[in-house]
Amino acid sequence: GSIFVHLWATIYATMAGFIIGSVLGGALGIWLGVSPFVSRLLNPYLNALNALPKVALAPLFVLWFGLGIESKIALAAALVLFLVFLNTFAGVRQVDQDLIDIARLMKATRMQVITKVIVPSAMSWMFAGLRVYVPYALIGAVIGEMVASNKGLGYLVQFSGAQFDTAGVFAVLIVIALLAVALNLLVDAVQNHLEQWRFTSR
Repeated sequence: GSIFVHLWATIYATMAGFIIGSVLGGALGIWLGVSPFVSRLLNPYLNALNALPKVALAPLFVLWFGLGIESKIALAAALVLFLVFLNTFAGVRQVDQDLIDIARLMKATRMQVITKVIVPSAMSWMFAGLRVYVPYALIGAVIGEMVASNKGLGYLVQFSGAQFDTAGVFAVLIVIALLAVALNLLVDAVQNHLEQWRFTSR
């Protein structure tokens, strides 16, 4: 009966990490995409951070944010951030130059070009990877709970394993799998809605 408390903790950390990582990754991708100098300056550091196994950051987040849910949200956000950043950055780089030139011929300011041409193009790249982002957020939340926590599905897996409770471990793994399926179905619904909006707008 206590599974719902742990389930809610994991869902909350997953969704909060997903939202924070998506917003920060999208903003970073757009910023670097429209600023070639900043992109060249920060690209080596971002590549190094992206190559770093994010799981290794879990103990560091525990030290920074404590044993509460904040460290789990931070790990989930870190996993999502770089995925969203890379997709958004690629989307900004793939914007049709003719569209930008036409907007400039129509006396559009730099901010108008970014908000009316570049950002919508980058958003389409971001939304294309929705099915990838959410599972990674779930992975980050579960791993964070396994490292240090007193509630959550990852904590239950760790606790059951420490008690040599094989049935308990499999039970929690089944719940995690069902949660992943539910999140994928939710993502499909959101993505279909977005694609319908994009089709209608044409």
